[in-house]
Amino acid sequence: MAFPSSASPAATFLSSDSSSCSRRPHCLFPLRPQLKFRPLPSPLHLPLRPRPGPLFHPPSPTSSLSISPAPDVQTSLPVSSSWAEFAKNVSGEWDGFGADFTSDGKPIELPESVVPEAYREWEVKVFDWQTQCPTLAREDGETLEFRLIKLLPTVGCEADAATRYSIDERTVGTSDSKASAFAYETSGSYVAVWPVKDNGGGNKVLEVESCLINPQDKETRVRLIQVLAVADGKVTLKSIRVFREQWYGPFRNGEQLGGCAIRDSAFASTTPVAASEVTSLCKGLFSAARDFNPARNLEFANAGMQLIERDDCGLVTLPKQLWCSLKEIDGLTSAQVGWLFEQGQAITSTCKFSSNGDLEEILLARETTSDA
Repeated sequence: MAFPSSASPAATFLSSDSSSCSRRPHCLFPLRPQLKFRPLPSPLHLPLRPRPGPLFHPPSPTSSLSISPAPDVQTSLPVSSSWAEFAKNVSGEWDGFGADFTSDGKPIELPESVVPEAYREWEVKVFDWQTQCPTLAREDGETLEFRLIKLLPTVGCEADAATRYSIDERTVGTSDSKASAFAYETSGSYVAVWPVKDNGGGNKVLEVESCLINPQDKETRVRLIQVLAVADGKVTLKSIRVFREQWYGPFRNGEQLGGCAIRDSAFASTTPVAASEVTSLCKGLFSAARDFNPARNLEFANAGMQLIERDDCGLVTLPKQLWCSLKEIDGLTSAQVGWLFEQGQAITSTCKFSSNGDLEEILLARETTSDA
């Protein structure tokens, strides 16, 4: 399906971050403007999907933990059945907020040119975009299409105030797809690798996108994008993009906006996750994907329980219980992102690259602490 308007798949995400704490001035002065967006008619009429049970199941008491390499990946269900379930869970109108972070986790302020004058006068810093991400996965042909729409910040909540700042359209499984690898899970989670142009030189640049569905609420997800540079036989982290999104209804091609009724808020300036919460995760149920081909979508397959050894080397902590890391392990560069969706429980995505940036393996895991 073609979208009415789009930007190049290689379009660069602008992002935000922030740490503004707004205090009201003394009552003799006008109130500081509040950041609000376009309203939405009551969302109660939108069909909600049933709340599922956990997508992963803990091992039985007799299960043994293994640290041996994962077995060869095999698809347990027919691809058509698996993709149909994935398509049902990933498709829809996903609205939320997005922000950009530096390689060490510092939020990046929005460009001054997009911030309303009222905020500049009050020296209010704005770090978060409000976003839309209409997504459609088709069962016939196994294609995925989505658009990331960033909306300009506005003062007030006027119905006609929401203006689109940028649109980044991407496709998977089509003739014009730019993804070099794509792996999915029936829950709606997926990992994609997007080669992009480096505006600053001729180095190889990769955007590694991990879309992680909350195992306890499939209407909530995060998308973390690690921007990696490959040069001189080394893979380095350039920046991080984070999108927190909620499902607001079936696919409508972005025609309906969550706006003022959105069930989330700006997050870039909030407190990052504690490193100790991340390093305490010590075991996980893994799924794996290998043998990548741009013309073929891979389903993650069960790779068993494994013990985990993790320290804070290369760890970048982010707000809303999120993190990412980049480190070299056994000759490969491991690019990982994770989400502590509940105390002692996390979902992670790990991509392993060779020194020249070739993708070797993707792991998706449900991790827990020893007490969980």
